[in-house]
Amino acid sequence: MNTHTIDTSAPVISADAYDTTAFYADADSIAVVTNTTAPDAVALPSLDASTAELLAAAREAGRRAVPTPLAETALVARPLLHRVGLPVPDGPLSYAIAPELTVRYARPAVASAVGSAGCLGDDDTLLVTGTLRRVPWARTATAVIVLATAPSGPVLFTLTPDQAVLTPGGNLAEEPRDNLHLAALKIPASQVRRISPELLDEARLRAALARAALIAGAAERCVELTVAHTTARTQFGRPLSRFQAVKQEEARLIEEAALVRAAVQAAATPLDTGGAAAHFAVAAAKTQASASAAEIARIAHQLHGAIGITQLNPLHLATTRLWSWRDEDGNEATWAPALARSVTAATLWPALTTTP
Repeated sequence: MNTHTIDTSAPVISADAYDTTAFYADADSIAVVTNTTAPDAVALPSLDASTAELLAAAREAGRRAVPTPLAETALVARPLLHRVGLPVPDGPLSYAIAPELTVRYARPAVASAVGSAGCLGDDDTLLVTGTLRRVPWARTATAVIVLATAPSGPVLFTLTPDQAVLTPGGNLAEEPRDNLHLAALKIPASQVRRISPELLDEARLRAALARAALIAGAAERCVELTVAHTTARTQFGRPLSRFQAVKQEEARLIEEAALVRAAVQAAATPLDTGGAAAHFAVAAAKTQASASAAEIARIAHQLHGAIGITQLNPLHLATTRLWSWRDEDGNEATWAPALARSVTAATLWPALTTTP
């Protein structure tokens, strides 16, 4: 019996190194595929990269199942830090949108005649209490960008994971989703910026679009693996891809993946422009991505058969992420109403027919 083993000593996933055709050509072979990384890992785009370039990198990270917060860093954390004028640290970054935190000013303004202590401050030094829930890759992040609501309105501040009590967690794909517990944590004014409600809204849009781009990449990987499998695997003396029922399902799989990719690409320019166009485009992208995730995973597993659900096959690296990312940063049930609210009778047709 021959064993085909993917190298697990490298730091991001390489199902690319997995030779599907050779595997199925050898009836006695087995394979071990784990969360490892290809030598040509996805590079983090520069700070001045366009949104389209950032989305392309995030999509590729999703395709390779790269075990690092590339999308969170490139599409959410770094642009927000740059916008508010805070330093952009090196290394992986994460984010948390947490309106439920209790935030007050550490140095109450003694001249304040109204309100409770801490509702106004002599400066922007904060005391923060509460829990940041399911923060992506918190344990590995250089810093976490937090968007919360202070007495004066929305604020953005940074903290490092060692400033909080970390409870490790994970999603279905075993990516870190950690809770950070803050107990009257003092955030210096130098790490705090007051932001507009519009920027807080943009943060939600960026987070949703980053997740949609990852889904688009994982969907592409499902297509690649499924086409390779049905081409190499034979039944009744001919490849699976020659059967009409298989062809129909493959066509549906490719169609769903193409829909997600197109929706994500169409949101790049509107996100830069802002306003109603950004709400429409991002809501459409995340609604389509989340809605398609289940169908893409279903078809891919159906055409792979039982082998597709095992640790022996790289398909699970894509589909477990699809199931996880579908719900993160809002699923289709969350974004479909937002999509409907973003248009009116007068703006719907131009939104559907105008090139971004």
